[in-house]
Amino acid sequence: MADGDPDVLIVGSGAGGGAAAWRLATRGIRVRVLDAGPQFDPARDFRQDRPDWETAFPTKDGSAGPYAVAPLQPLTPAMRDVRSWSKAGGPYVTGDRRAAFGYHHVRGVGGSSLHFTGEAHRLNPRSMRMRTDHGMAADWPVSYAELEPYWTLAETVVGVAGPALDRRCPRGAPYPQPAHRRSFASAALARGAVAAGLTPVDNSLAVLSRPRDGRPDCNGCGGCLRGCQRGDKGSVDVTYLREAQATGNCEVVPMAEVLQLTNDGRRVTGAVVAGADGLSVMRAPVVIVAAGAIQTPRLLLNSRGRHAPDGLANESGMVGRNFMETLLTTTSALHPDPLGSHRGLPVDWVAWDHNAPDAIPGVIGGCRFGPAMAESDLVGPIGYASRIVPGWGDDHRLAMRKTFGRVLSVAALGESLPHPGSYVDLDAGLDRHGMPVARIHSHLDDMALDRIRFMMRTCRDVVAAAGCTETVEEFGSADAFSSTHVFGTCRMGTDPEASVVDAAGRSHRWPNLFVCDASVFPSSGGGEAPGLTIQALALRTADGIAAARRGSP
Repeated sequence: MADGDPDVLIVGSGAGGGAAAWRLATRGIRVRVLDAGPQFDPARDFRQDRPDWETAFPTKDGSAGPYAVAPLQPLTPAMRDVRSWSKAGGPYVTGDRRAAFGYHHVRGVGGSSLHFTGEAHRLNPRSMRMRTDHGMAADWPVSYAELEPYWTLAETVVGVAGPALDRRCPRGAPYPQPAHRRSFASAALARGAVAAGLTPVDNSLAVLSRPRDGRPDCNGCGGCLRGCQRGDKGSVDVTYLREAQATGNCEVVPMAEVLQLTNDGRRVTGAVVAGADGLSVMRAPVVIVAAGAIQTPRLLLNSRGRHAPDGLANESGMVGRNFMETLLTTTSALHPDPLGSHRGLPVDWVAWDHNAPDAIPGVIGGCRFGPAMAESDLVGPIGYASRIVPGWGDDHRLAMRKTFGRVLSVAALGESLPHPGSYVDLDAGLDRHGMPVARIHSHLDDMALDRIRFMMRTCRDVVAAAGCTETVEEFGSADAFSSTHVFGTCRMGTDPEASVVDAAGRSHRWPNLFVCDASVFPSSGGGEAPGLTIQALALRTADGIAAARRGSP
């Protein structure tokens, strides 16, 4: 296939691109997957077995997509109670505006699944009717019942371990693997959550609790965010893409950056690609864009031309609009006992009590809570020494010995609702190919700030109820744009004037152009990790493409 055109060209190899590639390839459809980033070798690139294991997820040439962040909103005195700070370093934001701490992602084969913690969640069914029930965001044009079998399929492919009973989301089948045991420290934090009025349940994780398909069960090293060296975490590269390539129908091309999509006025014809051999044009009868909620709108806007003067698929003007970010709060506090809180699988429980859109009093939009020692990067001495334990010399060394392993962290992730001030457009800055980069605009309205206050108060209640005696760090979205999960910039919907793609992920204007990533989400949900839903949507889109090729209705 390397010498010929594929049946389907996929831009991006993360959750959406990888799942679509697997479904199409296993149905005999020839697929070429292009990724602007590199291929990672877990044994060579990830470091859990080395002295420098605390190093962050490795950076390689091309492994971060270029973007800019527009000036953020001014900070007000009303935000003082939810500002970010640490005991050792003081305030994280010293200026008078929200600060940009980054859009945290990986560009490479497998996408951001390479550094996620493995959380694999279905969306609360009530979060799919935000416009009808609450007059906000938009309704999903696909129902929970329609997505349910695709969620089940995705859970099977990546090997999700989860609880025997799920009261939040209806299920047609049990989780493929049993839930993981909680670590000692996480169990102590869960008892605090119960005392604070929450209901911790075993989290559903794309991390094997039993060996499967040549992959081992998790050893609890806690290194998920730095890249899983052993392959027990169900990242896209070791699940969907490995199986897709085994069919012989899927070619994955790293370091192949798509600069523009081409068209003939009726259909998308292919892509202009900057690869190892320079610029080339690749063609295919069907094109799927799965570059994420920042780079997908950038690519479409950069593909403007005679037949698409405002950007490809932007006839509604909605490409880049309706941007939704991660709303986060984290509280970390010292427990009097040496709990060994640096050990164990991250986020092994979750509390969904306030996940529904109307579950927070006086606020529309839900949230969830869970342990966050790993996500707070408090699993090794460097994090403690730089942020938790102040001082120097012998006194600092003794304080480190006394303190290490005693911090408990709890985090909340909350609903993000569309706002006119939150969107993605093109910046004046250019990348190395001379193309405008994406520019992120983020604005938090009063309701978002009220949601953040509730999240922070509850996090404080949990660590206090767990027996912690001194708060040592708090971090949150009120004064810091720091986002991993981003959504909404190519919204799906039934109205071509108010959305970019239809319920199948197909452009309203271009019949052979599809989008398979979180940019199509009409709402963000109340703190669910989006990866599993991206996969489910992509599997459904792939089935539609396969059916059309067979001439099915």
